[in-house]
Amino acid sequence: MMPTKNFDQRRYAQLFKQMCRIRAFERAAINAKNEGLVLGAIHPSIGQEAAAVGVCENLNKDDILLSTHRGHGHTLSKGADPSAMMLELLGKEGGNCAGKGGSMHIADFSVGMLGANGVVGANINIAVGAAHAIKLKGENKIVVCIFGDGAINRGPFLEGLNWAKVYNLPILFICEDNGYSATTHTKETTAGGGPVVRAQSLGIKAETFDGNDIITVDQAAQDYIERVKKSGPHLLHFLTYRLEGHTSTDPAAYRPDGEADGKWSNDPIARCRNLLVEDGVSAEQLDKFDNEATAEMTRVYKIARDASFPPALDAYKDVQDIGNPQTEAF
Repeated sequence: MMPTKNFDQRRYAQLFKQMCRIRAFERAAINAKNEGLVLGAIHPSIGQEAAAVGVCENLNKDDILLSTHRGHGHTLSKGADPSAMMLELLGKEGGNCAGKGGSMHIADFSVGMLGANGVVGANINIAVGAAHAIKLKGENKIVVCIFGDGAINRGPFLEGLNWAKVYNLPILFICEDNGYSATTHTKETTAGGGPVVRAQSLGIKAETFDGNDIITVDQAAQDYIERVKKSGPHLLHFLTYRLEGHTSTDPAAYRPDGEADGKWSNDPIARCRNLLVEDGVSAEQLDKFDNEATAEMTRVYKIARDASFPPALDAYKDVQDIGNPQTEAF
């Protein structure tokens, strides 16, 4: 595929670099898990980087983002500090949530990241609530809510989209469709035409795009963000594929033999790299971006590995009973 006539080499080189940073972070997180430094699950987003970067790079800092249990890439793209993220994964001091949230519950309000969520689909109604607050306060910003294809079969999807449309809220729903709901192919558990048809039945404009083509994602996100600002809720359905298992320890034996191997040719980072090379960017420069990302996240990992755990008494912070919190209550 040749670059389009309006191909912005500088922009897509930057987006390539950001996708490399996400992948390097995920590799470092998997390494931390393998070393026994992460006690909870790690859900890698390797293969899904274009959807994260193409959407989040079009958001303002004060725009709100809500993510899924597979949210490292979204959080990093929204501007969170990777050092604080890695500290959070390892439950260390200095983590985004003081080491109490872990991989599936990272939040960073300073960059508009309202939180990842370990419950499938639970972020949808939280996002709608945030969008309703924005409308009531008359603020000039939007909410982006990212969820997987498995979430469309849970109640919050219908509830959230219905509420958003009834009150015409400033929210962009993103269905990041990797084809699998954990270990089950989503098509086996989904009736009808999927997220686009369901959104359209509620009067919400929705379309499907190639979620592994960074140009397509970037341009669709730009378009739909402007539509949300003008006319309320919309939905983007991005088709992608997770190249690793559901978790870092999942061998993905439920997938047909050779399926994942055949998907590497559609890897969003490789596709973006090919476009840049065809437009005249040297392979050496792109290798440099990749190597810099790996070095950055290796450094981040080492810092987190050697960091201290929070004091034991910090377990009592952020916890309260009804009325006046008392240590004796715990």
